[in-house]
Amino acid sequence: MRKLVYWVHQSVDGFIEGPNGEFDWPVMGPEISAYSLELCDGADAFLYGRKASGMMSWYWPRAEQISQDPHNLGFAPIWRRTPKIVISRTLESAEYDARVIGRDLAAEITELKAQPGGELLLTGGSGAAAALTALGLIDEYQVVVHPVVLGGGTPVFPDKDRLDLRLVETRGFDGRSVLLRYVRA
Repeated sequence: MRKLVYWVHQSVDGFIEGPNGEFDWPVMGPEISAYSLELCDGADAFLYGRKASGMMSWYWPRAEQISQDPHNLGFAPIWRRTPKIVISRTLESAEYDARVIGRDLAAEITELKAQPGGELLLTGGSGAAAALTALGLIDEYQVVVHPVVLGGGTPVFPDKDRLDLRLVETRGFDGRSVLLRYVRA
C-alpha cells in the first residue's frame, strides 16, 4: 500500500503563511533543497488543495522565465512530469491534466493508496491536509520548521482536535531549518 505524506513548511509559531498570505520566508538552502527535490522526484503523484493547485499551476510551468533560483530550476521539470491530483468539492477540472477528486474523499484516497507505486505527496495549504487528517488518511507528516515568527496567518493544523503523532526522525538543514518527521501514533 502506498503512503500518503504531508510535506509542509511552517514558521516557528506554527503558520504556513503569514497574516496577509505571505510565503516569502522559507529559505531553500542547498541541503533542504536537495532533500526536497529528492522527496518530490520520488513521489508518484502530487496532491494539492484547490488554492495551492491554482498557485502551483500558475508558477511552475513558467518558473524558468520568472526565477533563476537553483531550487526552482530543479523543481520545475519534476513538477511538470509528475501527475497531479487536486482535492476539491467545487472544481470539475484542473489545469495540466490534473485529476480532481473530492466527492468521496475517503474512498478516492483509499483507492489511490491501494494502487501499486510510490508515495503520494501532499503539499501546500492546510485545508486538504486537515480533511485528510480528519479521515485518518495521512501516513506521515514531514514538517520543516523555518526560523521565522509570523505572528499570525494560516495555521498548519487548523483543526482543534487532538492528533497524537510519533517522532521518527529529526534533521537539520543549512544551519537554519529543522525537519520533524512524524507518523500517526
